[in-house]
Parts: sequence; structure tokens; C-alpha cells
Amino acid sequence: MPQAAARMGEPKSMTGRDNAGRRNVGIFAHVDAGKTTTTEHMLFVSGRTRALGSVDAGTALTDWLDVEKERGISVRAATTSFVWRDTTINLVDTPGHVDFLSEVERSLRVMDGAVLIVSAVEGVQAQTEMIWSALRKLRIPTIIYMNKMDRIGANRELVLRDIRSYLSPDILEVQHPLGSEQQFTGAVDLWGPAADEAAFTALVEAVAERDEELLQQYISGEAEDWKSHASVMVKRAELFPVLYGASGKGIGVTELMDAVIDYLPEPGGDRDASLSGIVFKIERDKTMGRMAFVRLYEGTMRNRDVIRNYTQNIEEKVTQIRRVEGSRSEDLGMLEAGDIAAVCGMSHVRIGDIIGVPDAVPEEVRLAVPLLTVQAHWTDQQQYPAMVQALQELSDEDPLLDVQWLQEERELHVKVMGPIQLEILASVLENRYGLQVRFGQPSVIYKETPSQAGEGYIAYLMPKPCWAILRFRIEPGERGSGLHYEAFVRSEDLLPQYQNEVARRVPEALQQGLKGWEVVDLKVTLVEGQHHVWHTHPLDFAVATPMGIMNGLASAGTKLLEPVLQFRIVVPEENGGRVMNDLVLMRGTFEAPTLHGDRLIIEGRVPAATSLEYSMELNSLTKGRGTIATFFAGYEECPPDVIAERARRGVNPLDQSKYILSVRKALQG
Repeated sequence: MPQAAARMGEPKSMTGRDNAGRRNVGIFAHVDAGKTTTTEHMLFVSGRTRALGSVDAGTALTDWLDVEKERGISVRAATTSFVWRDTTINLVDTPGHVDFLSEVERSLRVMDGAVLIVSAVEGVQAQTEMIWSALRKLRIPTIIYMNKMDRIGANRELVLRDIRSYLSPDILEVQHPLGSEQQFTGAVDLWGPAADEAAFTALVEAVAERDEELLQQYISGEAEDWKSHASVMVKRAELFPVLYGASGKGIGVTELMDAVIDYLPEPGGDRDASLSGIVFKIERDKTMGRMAFVRLYEGTMRNRDVIRNYTQNIEEKVTQIRRVEGSRSEDLGMLEAGDIAAVCGMSHVRIGDIIGVPDAVPEEVRLAVPLLTVQAHWTDQQQYPAMVQALQELSDEDPLLDVQWLQEERELHVKVMGPIQLEILASVLENRYGLQVRFGQPSVIYKETPSQAGEGYIAYLMPKPCWAILRFRIEPGERGSGLHYEAFVRSEDLLPQYQNEVARRVPEALQQGLKGWEVVDLKVTLVEGQHHVWHTHPLDFAVATPMGIMNGLASAGTKLLEPVLQFRIVVPEENGGRVMNDLVLMRGTFEAPTLHGDRLIIEGRVPAATSLEYSMELNSLTKGRGTIATFFAGYEECPPDVIAERARRGVNPLDQSKYILSVRKALQG
């Protein structure tokens, strides 16, 4: 194994600020492709750890939660750092299972470069494509690492074909593997002296043909540092180098670490500029309390600084800045542009909050959409207050849980991506909080959208003192457009502070439509509004807005929307007819199947509600030889015969008298 020879002695202090170089790199892949194993070998090879961590043995540094050790899977994005070739590498090991896609989503936003691991056996899988799409949208330079080359069934040519078909044709093989399956011994660097001349020529031509000037230099025979040109193109996300390895045996890891430095960009950023950063993760520590993981794009932050939370428009004091790795941490004292660390002391901060100014913070890419809602049940009624607090804390760490606490009904509901996340959630509640929980049967999250244009009107004039008159125009929007709100009211008719209150309350009013689901894909326009100089109370428009909106929805009517999944099914040819029949029964649509050898590939779309259990059915039908990969493809209109209504939480604003009394009582309380 190459680790010992490659080791560079004791790591440099992570608090050093000579900044000879830095990289912020995320490791991404479908589940079981070998992300955590690759990370652990990087830490060992660099000398950051003295013993090699193992996923199977539960000793991986980045899988430090009890549940991660027990299950052998990553459920949280874990940050770690090491030094290689005088360069500090901040590495984020992300979960691979689709149920924890929200962790991947938040990590993407803070990376300058990525390593996408593809299994040489399983090839490109559903989540691989989804992550790739997000990486391309953000134009994040990416290295593709084909892992598990030593496994039986490894097929480099087939996987390369998949990569070109499903990811990008702009890949660049910078290595040639030596052997395959159990005979795999490593790879030859095609830039190096040991490379085959024909392979080197093909590599240079692949670089030259993507740039007119370089092509002319190549044709004229001018000597060039072709690797440097390739590196520039990779950093511009125009080319994507492919490397080979078997991380479980430590083969290819050293070369991958070199490639991170050679091909992925430095973060940039000016330490003397105005503070600009993003909170991408929140954890709780027994000693330090709430820790906000911050990626800083510009400026410098120090212990005891008072900093501005731009998102919430508040100021908070930083008590300590720490480098956190698993269950270990150390005080840094300072965080500079381009770096990542955990910031303690900000008690009100939330995931996604912008620190300082938003100027340098990149856009967000949404991958994770929870499709299921479940109710939490507890055996001991005395646990109820503790369960409320625990789930609200966990919702801080993963906002997509979106915990809904119905105080009057004494109910707690959470949104989840799938059954594995539920199992992990139950395990975390027991291990961290000592709480036993049972979750009810998951149900699909539907949505509503206006059937046609309509108008909502409310004159909230009784019981006095109150005065609020509003008229809304409600119109259907394009699918996936969300909510678009505008106001065309003169400030003398409705003061700006009252207009702001209406704008703030409209999204809240749309959380429950006529059928109890969130209303989406619509345009709401405030076309009339009046206040009274003497009788209007500041909160009158908080009361009136939901009544006006619901009145408008009642006049327009709403249609039901359901979540739809994109799928790819691979089955033995003899099972194809039965599977296609199943898909028709599930209201699925699909393209003409394609045959690869003795296997049939079927791709299409299917409603989530009809296909929740189909992976188990497919496994049984094909005796384990069939696979289905799915990912969220959006919401679509339900057929008229699909009925799904949810019990309304609280009083319906359409029952205006009862609603006014309940809300006024709540506001006064």
C-alpha cells in the first residue's frame, strides 16, 4: 500500500495563516460509492490521522455520530482539514443516501471544487446525476474519481460510456488503469514519462480541440505545457478529469490528492474586504452549545467580534471560532476569507443566514424536496414537552424537517425524504435525548394551485376597534413558479407599514388552501387597500389578510398537485412486460425501453403516491436482479378522480366570525 511512502510527517497547524494555498472541496457520490473510505485514506496519507479509520468498523473520523457508526452510512455532512503539498484542504464528506440530500444541498453552496466518486461496478446512479446537475448549475470545477476498480464486476468502458451519456462528454482521462477487478494495481499518469505515447497524444488532442488557439499551436508543433492548459480548463469547469482507484486498498488516493491541488481552484476572497459569508450547517456541542458552520467569502472574523446577521437584521457576538472534526475541535481565534470554521455564540442564527453583506455569497441550488409527512407518537405523555424541544432543535439543524407543532391537538408532524431518514431520526432522538418515538404511516405531501383567476375581498370592520379593507386578485401561475406577489395600492390609501404587513402575511395565509395543503404556483396582486386614521390597529391587517386570501381561493377554486418522480428501471428482459404493466397501473409514463445485453432499461415518470413501495415489489419480482432509481421531478396536476384532503390546523378564515375571535384572542395573549 502506498500510504507510508507518501506520508508527509506531522500536519501543519490548522491555525497557521501563511496561506501557501487552500482548497475547499466537497466529496459527493451515490450511497456506497466509497466517499467516507476515500476521505479516511486522505486523512491517513496526509498524516492528519495516525490510524486508518474504517466505515465498517465504525472508526471513521467523519462518521462520528452513534447512528453513523451503527449503520455504516453518513447522515450528516462532515468537515475535516488536512495539509498536502503545503496546501490546506478543507474537505466536506457528504451523505450519499437520497434521504439526506438536504445535507448535500447545503454543502454544494460552500464548495470551490468537487470530487464526484463513481463506482466502477454500479456506474452512474440516480443521485450521481442529480448532484452532477447541481454542480454544473453552480459551475463548480469537478474531478471524477472512478472507485472500486478492484471489485468483481468493475467495467471501466461501460462506466465511461455512462459518464459521457448521463453526465458530460467533456471528460478527460488523465490516467490509464493497470489491470481490472482483482488484478487492478493502480493507474499510469498520462502526463508522466511512463505514459504510452499514443495515449499521451490522444490526451493532448482532447485538450487542444477545445480551444482554437491551442489547436493552432498543436498543429504547428509548438511546445506547450499541456497539463497547465488542461488545468485552466478544469478550473473553468470546461473539462472534467477522470482518475481511477480502489480506496479500500489505498490505491489511487495519493494521486487523487495531487489532482485536487493541480486541477481545483483556490477559493480567493479578500481578507480586508467587508465581511460576507454563509451559515451552511448548525450543530450542538455539549460544551460549546450552538455552533454555526460558516464559509467566509470576504473579510475576517475574530473571537469576540460583534457581527451582523444580514438575513435576520440582528447583531450577535462571536465567542469562539473553532475547527471541528468529528467529535474533536480546537480554537482558531480567527476566520479569514476563503476558509470554513464553526462559529460559537450566535444563539439566533439559522441555516442559510448571510453573515455581513450578501455581495460575495453564491446562489442556492435546491435539490431536496421532502415528499412525505409523518406524525410523531410517544409512549409517555410526560415526554411531550421534551419531544417538542428535541424536534425543534433537530429542525434547526435540518430546516427541511419543518416541524409542525399543533399545540391544541398536542400533535407533532415532520416532513421527511424517505424511510431511512425516519429510522435515523428515531435513533438520534433516543441516543441524544433519551426519547422513545414511534412515527405513524408516511403520507405523500400534496399541494394546491388556483383552478382559474378569482378575486378575494375582506372588509374587517367589526368588532371594533378595527378597520382593514383589502382586495386581492388571484391568478394561476406556471408550474414550479411558486408565489409571485405584487401590490398596486397608493400609500395614502394604505400606509407602507400596513402594505408590508400584508406582504408578510400572504405566504403564511397560503400554507393551507381549500383542501388543507400549501397553495403554490400563483400570482397574488393587492389591488385595493384602505386603513382608517383612527380605528386601524397595526395588527388588523395580520387578521384580515388570511380572510381575504381564502375568500379569493374560494372564488377561484383550487386543483390538487402531486409529487412526481423521474425513474430509471433496469430489469432482466423476461421481466420487462410485467414491469411496464405495473407502471401503467401506477399511472406512470415511460419512453420506449432500450435493451443492453440481456437487460431492459425503462425510463420515465411516475407519481410518488403510487410507487412508494415499488422498489420492494421489483426486488421480489426479479429475485433481486432488478433495480429502480428515482429522484424528484416536480409537482403535476392530479387526475380528477384523485382525492386527498388534509384536516385544517386551526380555525378556517372562511368562517370569519369564529376566525376573528380566535386570532384576536391569540394576538392579545
